[in-house]
Amino acid sequence: MYDVVLLTLGSERDAPGGCGSGGACCGGATGADTAPTSQTDTGQTDTGQTDTEQCATERPRVPVLACADALNARGARVETVTARSDAEIDAVLARLDGPPRPDGLTWPDPDSKTRLVIATASDGQLRAVLRRLVKRYAPAPSKRPTDLPGNRTLPDLPPVAVLPLDPARAGTHRDLAAQLGLPRDPAAVAAAVLDGTPRRLDLLRNDGGSVTLDGALLGAADDAGRPLHWRARVEVDDTILTDGAEPLLACAVGNAGGYATLDDVTLLTAPNPADGEVEVAVAVPVVVRSAWGRKRVRLEVRRARGRAVSVLPREGKVPYLDDGVEGELTRKRSWWIEPGAWAVWSI
Repeated sequence: MYDVVLLTLGSERDAPGGCGSGGACCGGATGADTAPTSQTDTGQTDTGQTDTEQCATERPRVPVLACADALNARGARVETVTARSDAEIDAVLARLDGPPRPDGLTWPDPDSKTRLVIATASDGQLRAVLRRLVKRYAPAPSKRPTDLPGNRTLPDLPPVAVLPLDPARAGTHRDLAAQLGLPRDPAAVAAAVLDGTPRRLDLLRNDGGSVTLDGALLGAADDAGRPLHWRARVEVDDTILTDGAEPLLACAVGNAGGYATLDDVTLLTAPNPADGEVEVAVAVPVVVRSAWGRKRVRLEVRRARGRAVSVLPREGKVPYLDDGVEGELTRKRSWWIEPGAWAVWSI
């Protein structure tokens, strides 16, 4: 039988530094904007959520207790852990390590008898744990092993189960669990952990040191909700969606479909978290003239798909949401796809 760890992330107010972030709650960070160069490097510019109501609390919530009961009833050895720092998350993830390798790399155990359930109050919390998994197992470029797939920078990450803490979000806001069709009932999550199979999904890494599971939406609006214009060069592989000379209203970087639409505008048409590509769209206001000479503005959406995307702001700061976590982009940011790098337990 399996050892199962039910991991909940503590709130920002529970401990200095918050959880999963190096300085903020729910997967943001306040560190320097530098790319990782080894398994111990840090760096990310995401600004974490400040709404601690979206973070987990110190006491296990009802879904966590119900899931633990369901697992115990099946004979699993269950431990509930509330992590309030990166170090506490890392201590849990260390249980997924494989045996020592001759090259000295820390590698996940493909035959591990320990399974991890992440209780999530937001996609940002799930991302916080995946970011620590990447940090733990991604080798430095200089230590790249020969058994690593050629289209990847990290090995297959250990599968995780997702236990949403707010079932209502399946209808009012399609979080990643809802988009993937994952179970939300604690007993069904327990069944997926013990009886399910890993469903491998793509992961977006970026040169700021973080990861993206769902997607990112760049842009901002004024106090009245009107979108503000900004400029940036956006490239997808060899395709230039905009060179930075024209104003933009929004840019969506999609691994899944959380940012597929903005108000009534369709940005992404077919984001798929298991197809090995990222879909990117920019919304550009274009002035057109009617047959009678009257000017009007229409919104032109340009799209491209590929393995990598870069966004280079031309002026000022560009606000964004990345897996629901707020941040500001001040310099070039690149995302690239890691096909099938992470996995969820599903039935």
